[in-house]
Amino acid sequence: MPMPSATPETGPEKQVVDVRIENGHALVTIDNPPVNALAVSVRKGLMQALEAVNQARCKTAAIVCAGRTFVAGGDISEFAGPPPLPHLPDVLDAIEASATPFIAVMHGTVLGGGLELALACAWRIADGKTKFGLPEVNLGLIPGAGGTQRLPRVIGLERAARMAANGKPVNASTFEEFGGLDLVFSGDPMAALAGFRDALPARPANTSTRPVEDADLTALKAEITKSAKGSNSPMIALETTALAATMSFEEGSKIERRTHLDLRDSAQSRALRRLFFASRSVTRPARLKAIEPAPIHHVAIVGGGLMGAGIAAASLASGHRVTMLERDTESAQAGKARVEAIIAKDLASGRISNDKAEARRAAFSAGADYAAAVDADIAIEAVFEDPEVKRAVFKQLSDVLSETALIATNTSYLDPNMISQGMPGPGRFLGLHFFSPANIMKLVEVVGTSVTTDQTMATAFAFARGLGKIPVETGVCGGFIGNRILSAYRRQADYLVADGASPYDVDKAMRGLGMPMGPYELQDLTGLQISWANRKRQLAAGTWPGRYVDIADKLCEIGRQGRGSPATKGWYDHTSGAGKPDPEIEAMVAAWRKEHGTAQQTFTADEIVMRIMAAIVNEASLILEEGIATSDTAVDIVWSEGYGFPKHLGGPMFWAEETGMDRMREAFAAIDAQSPGSWKAAGVFKG
Repeated sequence: MPMPSATPETGPEKQVVDVRIENGHALVTIDNPPVNALAVSVRKGLMQALEAVNQARCKTAAIVCAGRTFVAGGDISEFAGPPPLPHLPDVLDAIEASATPFIAVMHGTVLGGGLELALACAWRIADGKTKFGLPEVNLGLIPGAGGTQRLPRVIGLERAARMAANGKPVNASTFEEFGGLDLVFSGDPMAALAGFRDALPARPANTSTRPVEDADLTALKAEITKSAKGSNSPMIALETTALAATMSFEEGSKIERRTHLDLRDSAQSRALRRLFFASRSVTRPARLKAIEPAPIHHVAIVGGGLMGAGIAAASLASGHRVTMLERDTESAQAGKARVEAIIAKDLASGRISNDKAEARRAAFSAGADYAAAVDADIAIEAVFEDPEVKRAVFKQLSDVLSETALIATNTSYLDPNMISQGMPGPGRFLGLHFFSPANIMKLVEVVGTSVTTDQTMATAFAFARGLGKIPVETGVCGGFIGNRILSAYRRQADYLVADGASPYDVDKAMRGLGMPMGPYELQDLTGLQISWANRKRQLAAGTWPGRYVDIADKLCEIGRQGRGSPATKGWYDHTSGAGKPDPEIEAMVAAWRKEHGTAQQTFTADEIVMRIMAAIVNEASLILEEGIATSDTAVDIVWSEGYGFPKHLGGPMFWAEETGMDRMREAFAAIDAQSPGSWKAAGVFKG
């Protein structure tokens, strides 16, 4: 994905493009850390470099990048206003038309504007580990400097349209196979460049002048429509790329540029760019930036279920040594088998090599003896959601680990203060709430206790980032940020069902918003028993808020606890594989309504969405008022990364602002009247 460049200091512009000429060949080096984004300073530097190499009548000019990557995109911080001169399309057109032919020498990632830059060069050579892509659709955009028009002229229409529409990168061998590379090398790039120049082929025709053979994109359009889930840019990218087969490069590029600039102002792009920046800012809380995190080498995981196995797999993938602990040898072997299955799946899919799979297996062990974790730097319990069980695990870990080792609970709802109370070294305890499957999902809620030290928090954030996760700090409350909002979501969904809506209509309406699944489909996926246990705990403590609908409890009581339960039933019938609406559920719901005398209302899909979103936004607003979340963007990150809220809608808080707070207040008034005394109104909904 494109990355923002560092904000330049006031004063003279930093020299970010260097030109050196030797024996008639120029070396143009871009040095704009962290990812050599094509900021205005780089564009100016490239134009000056172009002038210098042409004046010197160089035989070739090679573009290389300092640091860990070639150009990884444009400067996203420039996208909020008019693009400053020189514009990237003009720079690339000038490079392509240069009397001196250019060679792109690439490593790391070549994304967005970086790939557009490479396509404007006469030749492209790359390290074998390089990745190539046009990820602009992930920001609600399409390429804006000729990417949709040059790429099909190099690799063909269907391949180019797929890359532009799905935003996924391809590796060097694939890109070479497509025809995008003239050489794939390993080792010293300067040696590879020298060898390539020694046997320099004839200069090819400029990319922009090459013909494009038309292709049938019908199947790809259907695929993209399904995967986009309401996001506009993927189909726009596909259709814009298709213009290359019917228009000249100049005509197609004008349409591409105009479309790109129009999309910059769209709500979807603004939403996605906001999440992009937020996902980076929330991972590094300001108060922790000056603290050096402690190194983490050895990770202990207590619990070998799906969650524990996922955390173990994520830790192994990041190069850690991992010890899994279970209550007995049989359970440890079952947990080990789950981790092995994840490694095998990664190997079979081509995501990792045989060597990497073997390295992960060698770094992993499982058993029932806590002494095996004696030198662990961090231990994470992922056992049953019972406070006494978790406290017992914490006690056993405290007995064997050093007092500097971090000890974390993966609890979804419980207070880490209570779990760690009375344990030695209280400052090293915290919550690390991973989301399932933990080897895939990026979100981790980081929950400090009342005495967790900033050193512990800094180390925990660094550890999570090292796993490729997006850690978000949350204060302590029932369910933290995500599950507390989820409880409000489910409560309002249950109120709608109690008063006349079908659970299947509720699911359909939320999928129509763009959620990957509705609340009842989600319960069947994750299992009904955890939320049931939480409801029982709240009822026993007298903390359940208002109206109580116990339809889900009755499902749990008869064994319908989701598709992973022995009954393979929950709200849906999963006995035949795919979940199907079940007439038995409709009958149970109708009987419940009759027993409780609830009104038989009819709700439109829009009313369902608005009432559920009013509950979500109200609860999120309360969380902000209470200081549980640090910002509305933190809430939006949690719900987009952890719960599948459509990223192109920007998260619940951004969506509410775009929808209009007057409409949100109207919807909140409706749910308050529907279930009197069940909702505490946040300040924004009062009056």
